[in-house]
Order: sequence, then structure tokens, then C-alpha cells
Amino acid sequence: MKKTLTIFTALAMLGSVSMAQTPNTLTKKEKKEGWKLLFDGKSTKGWHTYLRDTVGSKWQVKDGAIVFDPSKPKEGGGDLVTNDEYENYELNLQWKISKGGNSGIIFDIQEDPKFNATYLTGPEMQVLDNKDASDNKKQNHLAGCLYDMSGDSTVSKPVPVGEWNQVRLIQNKGHLTFYLNGIKTFEGQMGSDEWNNMVAHSKFNNPAFTNFAKVAKGKIALQQHPGSSEWRNIKIRPL
Repeated sequence: MKKTLTIFTALAMLGSVSMAQTPNTLTKKEKKEGWKLLFDGKSTKGWHTYLRDTVGSKWQVKDGAIVFDPSKPKEGGGDLVTNDEYENYELNLQWKISKGGNSGIIFDIQEDPKFNATYLTGPEMQVLDNKDASDNKKQNHLAGCLYDMSGDSTVSKPVPVGEWNQVRLIQNKGHLTFYLNGIKTFEGQMGSDEWNNMVAHSKFNNPAFTNFAKVAKGKIALQQHPGSSEWRNIKIRPL
């Protein structure tokens, strides 16, 4: 009997694995709810390098993931940006980072030659190896935090390096809510007194950031930064 139960248990486990959703796909329920894939699992269609028409060689698609490979030629770099702009939405994605790696999800980007970097206009949800990255000294620089503005180790709970982290980023009329691996890491209203106070006590309180987070609408970027990063299951739905 024990042997029979073991066989049935193994079959049940195999069944649960086979029923798991294939990465970079949408279920019927998700399609009905209005979700759209921003990454098809095969190409960088729908994306480009910031302020360019093409995708730099540091960004490649491997094994169903968008991969930032820092070993490629320097001229192949730059942040990877969506072709389209988004306003009120929920963004879901998965990321993993190399040992000591650093990246970010930057949004509400105003792509214009007068802004030579995505972070001059867009806030960032931090992506980081909390343990070994050099940028782990400030609490609000940890994974999942609103970069340099809000968050700390009590809410920043990334999985070990090499495993996939799950992100939910919600923006609705400038109201932001961040989740990393099911834990809320930030909630607040852009342009509020609380928000302006956070900006005033951050690196963004600098003339170079005059246009930072002024518009709750824009493009979304995956950031080039030290170390390799991987991204998949990137999907969005309008609110």
C-alpha cells in the first residue's frame, strides 16, 4: 500500500508540474482581464535602447528570458525601453540577478534627447543582490524599494541569487503600489506632500532632476547596470 501511495504521490506531483503555466504566455483568464505580454519569450519586439531605434547587443534573448550581458561591447549598452507609453496599469514580471548585480525597473520615462538617461524623469523600483552588490549600503537602495526614496530591509525580501523574483507594480492616477515576492514594499501618491518630502531628502533633490516624476505616464525601462540580469513573464494590463 505504501508503495502504491508513493507512486500516486509522484504522479500527482508530475501532474501539478505539467499544469504550471508556461513562461511568457497568458491564460484565458488573463486575456479576458486585459493582460498583454510585453515580451513574447523569443525576441525584443516592442522594445528599443533608450534614445535609439534598435536594441543594443548587450540585451539578448536566451532560454525564454531577456538577458543583460555586460560582457558585450560597450556600445551595445543602454537601458531597454518599451516602444509604447503607459499610464494607469498593473505591471507583472519576474527578474533574477547575478551575484553582486544591480538593475532596476524605471517607469514614467519621458523619452526625449534633452534627457540623456531614463532616471532623469522616471522613478525606479530597485533590482539588487542585497547581499553582495556594492549599492546595498542604504536601506532604500535594497531590492523592491522605491529607489533612494522609500523602503528598507523589513520589506525587501528577494529570493537567493539565481532564483526568480516576482514583481507587481501598480500605477493608478499617480498612486503607486509596489510588491516584491508578495510583500508590499511601497505605497504612495506621486506629487503629494509625502512624496515631495521624500524627493527633497533624496538624490533627486538636484537641479539635474527638475523633471523627475512630474508625469504619471511614460515608457518603462529595464536598467543597464553592473552585473547580469534576466527578465521574463513581463505582462501589463490597463486600469
